Amino acid sequence: MSGESLSQRGAKIVRLLTLVLAISIAAGVVAGCGGSDKTDSITSEAEKRIEKGAEEAEKGLEKAKEEVNKGFKEAKESAKEAKESAKEGVENGKGQVSKTLEKAEKEAKEGVEKGQKEAESAIEEAKEQVEDGK
Repeated sequence: MSGESLSQRGAKIVRLLTLVLAISIAAGVVAGCGGSDKTDSITSEAEKRIEKGAEEAEKGLEKAKEEVNKGFKEAKESAKEAKESAKEGVENGKGQVSKTLEKAEKEAKEGVEKGQKEAESAIEEAKEQVEDGK
C-alpha cells in the first residue's frame, strides 16, 4: 500500500466534500443576489466545479477501496507464503531428526558390536590365563 493511510485519505475526502458544500452554498447565495447573465454564469461554473469535485471524491473513494483490497490480498499472500515456509521448515526438521536418529542408532549398534567383541576377547584372554595357571 502507499504511504498514505486510510484515515488520512478519509480526512482528505471529508475536507473535499466540505469544500464542495461551501461552494454550493456560495453558488446558492450568488444565484439569489440577482438574475443577470453574470449570476447565471457564476452559478453554472459553481455547478460544474461541484460536479467535478464530486467526481474527484468518488474517484478517490474508488482508489482507496482498490488500495485496501490490494493490501488485504498482499497480506493474505504473505500469510500463505509464511505458512508454506514454516511447513517446509518442519518437514526439513523432520528429515534432519530422522537422519540424526538413524546415525545414532548405527553408532550405538557399532558400539555394542565393538563392546561385545572386546568382551569376548577379554573372556578368551581370561580363559587362557586360567588354563595357563592350572
